[in-house]
Amino acid sequence: MSAIHTNAQRRHDFVLLFDVLDGNPNGDPDGGNLPRVDMETMHGLVTDVCLKRKIRNWIATYGDLMAENSEEARRLKLFVKHHGVLNDQIREAYLAEGLPVGQPSEETVRDSKVLEALYQVREFLPSSFTLFEEDDDNNDPVVKLRYSGELDADELKEQLQEAEASPEWKAVKKLVEDLIKNSRKPKKSLQNTEKAKHWMCANFFDVRMFGAVMSTGLNAGQVRGPMQLTFSRSIDPVFPEDLAITRVAVADAKDREKLQTIGRKTKISYGLYRGYGFFSAPLAKQTGVTDRDLELFWEAVQGMFEVVDRSASRGLMAVRGLYIFSHENPLGNAPAHKLFDRISVQKRPEVDTPRSFDHYVIELDETNWPQGVTLTKLIEG
Repeated sequence: MSAIHTNAQRRHDFVLLFDVLDGNPNGDPDGGNLPRVDMETMHGLVTDVCLKRKIRNWIATYGDLMAENSEEARRLKLFVKHHGVLNDQIREAYLAEGLPVGQPSEETVRDSKVLEALYQVREFLPSSFTLFEEDDDNNDPVVKLRYSGELDADELKEQLQEAEASPEWKAVKKLVEDLIKNSRKPKKSLQNTEKAKHWMCANFFDVRMFGAVMSTGLNAGQVRGPMQLTFSRSIDPVFPEDLAITRVAVADAKDREKLQTIGRKTKISYGLYRGYGFFSAPLAKQTGVTDRDLELFWEAVQGMFEVVDRSASRGLMAVRGLYIFSHENPLGNAPAHKLFDRISVQKRPEVDTPRSFDHYVIELDETNWPQGVTLTKLIEG
């Protein structure tokens, strides 16, 4: 029997506390990569996207190294991954389900020189091209070349290399290019979209958990993820710093005579951040989230700074608190904001400028506890 907080048939709301010491938890590309802040209050900000990236990285590492079996590893693939191509991932769903990935085009080959060249070069053409004979309207045999339309631009470029190196390529080049040009995306089909969406949910952890827009190429629809995160905000204001650093090596030979070059490093001295998350049981049912998925999510949150996120620019980051409110009713037994208000994080009165987690006090109000709500403290500050 699974623990209450890993039960995917329940609603869960949670509070996440994490801190950073001498590091940049989430740089802003529009601000010279300085740590993100609320410009009106100077409280630090970390986006939901930043945290989900770290969770995805943990899941990917676990799937590669520690998945219990091949079936679990298959379910832990990622749709949004480093250097990934989203349309290729969607296309994988179509191919796996045997769905059409393109509308084919075909041309009758009437030029004898082109036909002779085609017979010479066809062994080098991708399998998506088919040379065949059939009778025309007058029952006379004709030769046709068909292209299935299933390859994307990069695949075509790669798979046509051998054919393009053939001496006969010049004679057939225009015919092949016309076929490619005349092929189209498959006709829209709600049934095919639903099949592809179901496959994506079954095979990609982040689609199943966070949702995704999957209509950028072949259409696999849109998924509303059951797990949603907010921005995280620092308890107290932070002061972003932009520091100069020196480098004794130079990048270019022309700069060899320079004694050193100057670089930049951004950080805050210390910040304790608080964020929130919500897990919807009805949406989890739609995407196929299992108790095991939810268990791995909580493990990922606890280990997201530990496994693959360590770097000099991050400083020292650590999860300091993970408090999960689990509801007996899948639709909830109490408003999330009222549950969150029960956890207070206050700077100690004798501390002017916080520089460690010990400078804060975390208190939990357990009076008049709402019926049907269970609190799990996976990490308690």
